[in-house]
Amino acid sequence: MQDTSPCCAPDRPTSPADVTPSHSTIVSKGTGSTKGMVGLPGGEFLMGTDDELGFPADGEGPIRRITLKPFYIDETSVTNAQFTRFVKSTRYQIEAEQFGWSFVFHLFLTKRARREATHAVTEVPWWLRVNGATWRHPEGPGSGVKDRMDHPTVHISWNDAMSYSEWAGKRLATEAEWEFSARGGLEQRRYAWGDELTPGGEHRCNIWQGDFPNRDTGEDGYSGTAPARSYEPNNYGLYNVAGNVWEWTADWFSADHHVDARATTRRARRKAIHERLAADHTSATNRTAIVTGSLHAVRARPIARPAIWGSAAPSTPESAAMVKRGSARRPVSRVLFPTFDQFTPRRGGASSRS
Repeated sequence: MQDTSPCCAPDRPTSPADVTPSHSTIVSKGTGSTKGMVGLPGGEFLMGTDDELGFPADGEGPIRRITLKPFYIDETSVTNAQFTRFVKSTRYQIEAEQFGWSFVFHLFLTKRARREATHAVTEVPWWLRVNGATWRHPEGPGSGVKDRMDHPTVHISWNDAMSYSEWAGKRLATEAEWEFSARGGLEQRRYAWGDELTPGGEHRCNIWQGDFPNRDTGEDGYSGTAPARSYEPNNYGLYNVAGNVWEWTADWFSADHHVDARATTRRARRKAIHERLAADHTSATNRTAIVTGSLHAVRARPIARPAIWGSAAPSTPESAAMVKRGSARRPVSRVLFPTFDQFTPRRGGASSRS
């Protein structure tokens, strides 16, 4: 039977007791640089998937033809080394630090966090609320990133991703741009490298192997996040576009806005979404799932819509790295740099048309 439920990320509960940090305006360090980025020509591609291993509830289908203008995109997700420079320059505090807690996958808790963690998410009980879990302490108090500076930054909210992007003089990719990039020029393949998960027995991404969520065998070489440049890049030279961590995109999530039969309605909804993105940076509770970092993409479907920037979620081999229209939540990891025609507003905005 096909699994039609959304992927396994927790949401931060909305409560009157929760203080909702606002999106911070960060002074850019410059106009952006294309160093460490790949320039892509844009053009037409088939977005979405109707694959039997997909997740219909996430709005992955139907397949549709999308046209994009040229753009640049980072070769890797944003690393701890890069994020450290940002924080030192701006003294920025991520929203998990402002809230005082974040979610951590149960197998990766530190001893202290395991003793103190008391709240699990009902529908996804493998995610536990951990006080003090942040990008600096991915598994909770007692953990650190000094030996993981080349790993993706985790516990990042959409607002955090936007702030980093502004500082870097870049922007977040739209969902369509991200999927186009992740596919690497392959049309409607199941994975970023073809239709086989492990061609010739070779692992191409960091995902879950074993009995989820109880035991990860680490057959792909990692139990937890992998360095941002692990495995071979896709045909466009981009690393880890499947598995490892979820990534943010600029778009506000909707599972059905793209399937409305009326083109005028689609355009109106898209316009409303991006006007809201440009004007409303107040609530992290409705658009983030600030999750832990130390594990891998839970259904690592990638290729179309990562879910949480720098956060990982375990994935079953069958669904790993699915080229799909993923879940609403996804990361800064790969910040985009607009081409000279500035075809997309800095705060996002779909450059695709249908």
